[in-house]
Amino acid sequence: MSAALQMKLLRVLQQREFERVGDSHTIKVDVRVIAATHNDLRKMVADGEFRGDLYYRLNVIPIQLAPLRERKEDIPLLVQHFLDKFQSRVAAEAHAAQDTGTGHKPAGAAPEFDPAHGLTVSQQAMRRLMSYQWPGNVRQLENAIERAVAFSGGRSQIDLADLPPDLLEPAAAAVPSLFPLPDEGLDLDALIAGIERDLIQRSLDRTGGNKGQAARLLHLKRTTLVEKLKRLQK
Repeated sequence: MSAALQMKLLRVLQQREFERVGDSHTIKVDVRVIAATHNDLRKMVADGEFRGDLYYRLNVIPIQLAPLRERKEDIPLLVQHFLDKFQSRVAAEAHAAQDTGTGHKPAGAAPEFDPAHGLTVSQQAMRRLMSYQWPGNVRQLENAIERAVAFSGGRSQIDLADLPPDLLEPAAAAVPSLFPLPDEGLDLDALIAGIERDLIQRSLDRTGGNKGQAARLLHLKRTTLVEKLKRLQK
């Protein structure tokens, strides 16, 4: 961002006014600004690359958000959000095609899709989404789901082949070793049960104890989640 643009933004934030290009009339504004960056603005201020007064004006309520690779539990929820977003767009395009009155869909029109049934993601595709490291964070995930919806061809489920090529490369499926394997071995059943218990508890915490919503986060039926809870509580 140029120094001139930084100065203009600072004026909007500080004085709540600006002028359009080529206009001498001052326009008053009453807005809230949410700004995001992956740059270290404090270092940029120290290096003289970013205005300190603008930094402190923006940095009123800072929120540090971990990269997506460090919060994999958010991926199913984000995937569902983007599915809802893009399948609604597909449905709107399909209705627009029907409204042309030609009796057939125009070339390039979206495939038939019934939004009442909703799009889902196969377990294989979800596993790949969960194992990928997402260097582009949430925006890359959004683009991946948009592409998958477009490539689904009107099917009710997104499959592994619908995902972008980057996610299908062998290196993308590599999952770092999370647990050491000691020479004396380990109790696999107890380890898996502990992971399962932890994920179920985190899903319940996130949904305020709502078992139906927690089950959707884990891509389980509600009855399956209830049975797992009973088993894990024994």
